[in-house]
Amino acid sequence: MRLTAIRLVSLSLGLAAVVAAQVPVPPVKPGLWEVRSTALDANGKEIPAPEQAAFARMTPEVRARMAEAMKARGVAMPDASGAIKACFTKETFDSGKWQQMAEDTGCTTNYSARTSSLWKWHSSCPARHSESDGEVTFTNAENYKVKMTMTMPVNGKPNTSTRIIQSKWLGADCGDVKPFTPPAGRK
Repeated sequence: MRLTAIRLVSLSLGLAAVVAAQVPVPPVKPGLWEVRSTALDANGKEIPAPEQAAFARMTPEVRARMAEAMKARGVAMPDASGAIKACFTKETFDSGKWQQMAEDTGCTTNYSARTSSLWKWHSSCPARHSESDGEVTFTNAENYKVKMTMTMPVNGKPNTSTRIIQSKWLGADCGDVKPFTPPAGRK
């Protein structure tokens, strides 16, 4: 459960971060960001992301360990509404480290559009047997929205899911949230 929840949080951040693969710095401000992830059901209606329920079911001990692991990577535990806070520095954006997880696992990303307000891509991750299509709309330097549809095996069967990630810049000062560092990739 703990590793699954960590991976889901990493995936949520990674979904937002994948837009940086092979591209210049995204048109957003460095600093503290609030990231909210929802899923789409079979009818296209937004529903809470599955990891929100997983966090709610954790024992206090597991939740504390999870909070420490996330804090060590520069991510605050989700609040009651499921919002995660992450600190992205200018150096993180410039170096591409915020996107490192996908690169470390052999994923490739190809862009079909990349303007100042819209990026569209297709990613393939052979090691994870996953494919995804996504787009990010940059409303301005303080807000962006990602929509991503991913197909990957779950319990040995193909599963397709769609995520919506809303990200909002909270300010230049990250407070006690340390700069984001990606988890080590699986090869």
